[in-house]
Order: sequence, then C-alpha cells, then structure tokens
Amino acid sequence: MTVLIVSATPEEATHVPAGMRVLVTGVGKVPAAAAVARELALDAGIDQVVNIGSAGALHDHLEGLHEVARVLNHDLSADVLRALGYDPQEWLDLPVTGPGVRLATGDLFVTDPAVRAHLAAQADLVDMEGYAVAWACRRARVPVRLVKHVSDRADEGAFAWPELVELSARALGEWLAENITPLG
Repeated sequence: MTVLIVSATPEEATHVPAGMRVLVTGVGKVPAAAAVARELALDAGIDQVVNIGSAGALHDHLEGLHEVARVLNHDLSADVLRALGYDPQEWLDLPVTGPGVRLATGDLFVTDPAVRAHLAAQADLVDMEGYAVAWACRRARVPVRLVKHVSDRADEGAFAWPELVELSARALGEWLAENITPLG
C-alpha cells in the first residue's frame, strides 16, 4: 500500500518517520488542493492520503491529537450557492475509527475572538488546508484521513505558531509511526 503523507509546511512534517512519502503543499486551500490533485494525477499507485498538521482549538478543553470525522469549508458562501441551485458541498464526511472531531478549513488565519466564537458553533478545530486535501482526494477517489494536533487556541496566541509547531510535529510523527505503514 502506498500512503502519501500531506503537510502544509515543512515544519509540521519534520518528524514524519523515515521511509514515508511526504508532500508539502504550502499554506492555504488552493495550494493544498492543487498539490494533492497533481500528485494523485501523476501517481495512480497512491492508495491512501494522510493529511497531518497543526490546528487551532475552537473550544478551550481541546488539546492533543485528533482525527477528523467531518470537515467544513468555512469561508464559502454556501447558502448563496444553494439558493442559486448549486450544491456547495461545504461539509465532507470522513471515515474514522473511534470518535472524530469537526474541522473548519478556510484561508483565514484565525486569531479574532468573534471569528473563533462563530466557528466554534460549527466545528471543534480550525486549519487552512484540511478541506482542500479531503476534496482533492474525494475527486480522485482516494481514501483520506485528516489528523490534526492542537497547536493553539485560535486566538492571539496563534501568532506564536513558529514556536509551538515543534510540539505538534513531534506528536504527529509519533502518531504516524504507530498507525501508518511506510511505503510498500
């Protein structure tokens, strides 16, 4: 089985175990979707994608590592598109073993308390790439898992991400070592 590990930044992928194939996409939905779609188009042998990364907690009690069961494209005018007769597919459901969290994905780096509160009514975590990776995999009919580690509270503290990401990278690397088999 060929598994592709997808990360937005090199910092988040620092502790991916040796022997695992890694794609660093860049930050945001467009770079993530484009990079994953390109990789899947070039290599039909990829059997699964695992998106790893840091995320902001939208609820104060959340910390540590989480697998995503549902992902929301939060900065999409879904209601308007629906009113125009289009299905925006703003939520994607993902298979998980055990309890999963809801992830809101958007191109907004969330630090504003009002934005955090609005997103917290819909999701548990926030990131900038998860939905895009899941969408590209869905289009290519390749199974995907999203695994996120809480790096911050999606508030002013998120600006310390460069100092916090190492903890997330270590936890994600340990999870990969325990749960994913390297290239076969």
